[in-house]
Amino acid sequence: MLDPPAVMVAEIVKHYFPRIVDIHNYITSCNTQQKRSNWKLLNKRVFSKLDFYVSEDMVEKIVSSTPCVILPVLFFLKEKIENKLAQATRTQHYSRNQENLFSDVEIQQAEAGIMAQLAEMKITEPTQEPQQQMFFPEISRLTLRQVMLEKELLVQELQDNMKILQVKVNKLEELVQLKDKRIEHLTSLPEVYKTKLLLPG
Repeated sequence: MLDPPAVMVAEIVKHYFPRIVDIHNYITSCNTQQKRSNWKLLNKRVFSKLDFYVSEDMVEKIVSSTPCVILPVLFFLKEKIENKLAQATRTQHYSRNQENLFSDVEIQQAEAGIMAQLAEMKITEPTQEPQQQMFFPEISRLTLRQVMLEKELLVQELQDNMKILQVKVNKLEELVQLKDKRIEHLTSLPEVYKTKLLLPG
C-alpha cells in the first residue's frame, strides 16, 4: 500500500508554513522503510519546529495502516499548527507596533522637540532624568551630557560659594579672636585706665 499520510501531512504543514517543508523530500511509496523514512524526516525537520513529535510506536502503526491511528496525530498536529499561527500573529502584531513606534516621523519630531526644551531648562529634580532615555538613545545621551554639565557647573558654583563662606567664617573667627584679646587686654589694665578708656572723649 502507498504512503499518503506522511505526504499528506507534509502538504498540510507546507500550506501554513511553506518555509519549513520541502515537499520533494517526501516520497510516496509502498516500501515500509521509505514510509518510516518519511515520518522520521517529518519528525526531524518539520515537527521539531512545531514542538511536536510522533513516537516510533505510532509511526509503526501508521506505516502498517492500522485503522484510524492517524486521526489523533492529525488532531494534535492541528493544535500545534493553530498555536504556531497564533504565536506568529502575536509576533507580527508586536513587530508592526514597534515599527510604527520607531518610524513615525511626527512622533519622533514631537519627542525631539520636547527633549530639546527639557535640555534648555535648568534641571532641579533628579527624578526627571530616567524618563528621557526610552526611544531616542542618541538624543538621550546628548541630554544626559547636558544634565551632567549643568550639574558640574552647579557643583562648581556651590564649591565657590562654600569657599567664599569659609573665608567669611575665617574672618569672623579672626574678629572674634581680636575682640577676645581686646577684652583680655582691657581686663588686665588698672581700674584708672579702664575708666579713661570707657569714658567718652
